Formats: sequence, structure tokens, C-alpha cells
Amino acid sequence: MTARKTQTMKPATAAKKLDVYLPATPAEFQDGVVSRDELNALQSDPPEWLRELRKNGPHPRSVVAARLGVSISGLARAGVTDALTSDEIDAIRDENPSWLERERATQAEVRRQAEELKARD
Repeated sequence: MTARKTQTMKPATAAKKLDVYLPATPAEFQDGVVSRDELNALQSDPPEWLRELRKNGPHPRSVVAARLGVSISGLARAGVTDALTSDEIDAIRDENPSWLERERATQAEVRRQAEELKARD
């Protein structure tokens, strides 16, 4: 009988799968390894720290980009390189700077072109 090897991942990989900013996670999460079972448990029944991070941030750039409706490249072009909190994202939305309008238009055009290609194929 062979023992089943438990798959583990680095904290950075687990944070990415959880859509959270690794430096904002608890030290014990950052310093350990995460098994597939632990990741599944975090996803199905998130502890308070994970619920709080998902709600208020700071959020990784992928989440910031999605919440603003732009690409990660668009954030970089605008000089937004740091993780942002939900309040900071809301402030950008409220301010609606010209770069945000421009990047949203770019993102909409990319999606439109992708749909055209998909329809042709």
C-alpha cells in the first residue's frame, strides 16, 4: 500500500489562488506551506482574516484591475503599482480620472475584438 503524497504550495501561490495580497496575510500563512486540503478549507470556510482581506484589502493588482474594469497593464500605464484598499479603489472610481476612462475604453475595445474573433471562428 502506497502513501498518498499531499500536494503543497508556496504561500505566494495560495495567496494568488485566494485573490489576496500576500504581504497582508498573517505571518503564519506567509511563513508556511499550504496543502491542497488547507486551500480548499480556506476557500469553502474562510477565516475572519481572509474575509476581512477580501472585503477591505489591500488587494493585489489583479483584483484592483478587475474592480476598476481595466487591465493590469492599464494600471501600470497609469502608475498604479501598489496594492490598494477597497476605499482607495472606491475613491478612484468616484474621482473617475481621465486615465481610468481611457483604460476602460481600451479594455472594452479589446473585449469587443475578442468577441469578433470568437464569432468568426
